[in-house]
Amino acid sequence: MAHQFVREPLRAEEADRLANACRSPEEKLIVWTLLDTGLRVSELCSLTRDNVQWQQRSLRVTGKAGPHGSRRKQRIVPLSARVRAILEPYFALNDAWFVGTRQAQKIVKRVANRAQLAREVTPHVLRHTWATLALQKGISLAAVQKILGHDRLTTTAIYLNLTDGHVLEEFEAKW
Repeated sequence: MAHQFVREPLRAEEADRLANACRSPEEKLIVWTLLDTGLRVSELCSLTRDNVQWQQRSLRVTGKAGPHGSRRKQRIVPLSARVRAILEPYFALNDAWFVGTRQAQKIVKRVANRAQLAREVTPHVLRHTWATLALQKGISLAAVQKILGHDRLTTTAIYLNLTDGHVLEEFEAKW
């Protein structure tokens, strides 16, 4: 098996600091949506009004599929209350997302610097953070796999690596 680069997820308090460091509505749209959905940055930046299913409180996302993303497949991603609250007014006025992937990456980095996070924070780290926090909150591994759009559970397991600290915290909380 090829070596996989393990991205350390943000801890819950770091994710909160990042979310609170957002100053503009645009920063909130990017950071909060990535933190609360687990979307890939390319999926975020290709969102349109038609992707939002308001009644179902979800997004219909077209993501990559197959080996190396050679095919495309659709999946449903649930929306948190805070993301619904910022997406609704945005898509009431706009049909499509406002920045490309590179600009979204720069905005995440700028907000992370403002939050004074010691590690490098990228949109993919926020995807990893979402997956880890979802698991810690009790969402099943199978549900996380489906939300992330993974074909194989082994792919999801890469995102759900828990640090020793996470394991000890969970044990203490539940044992």
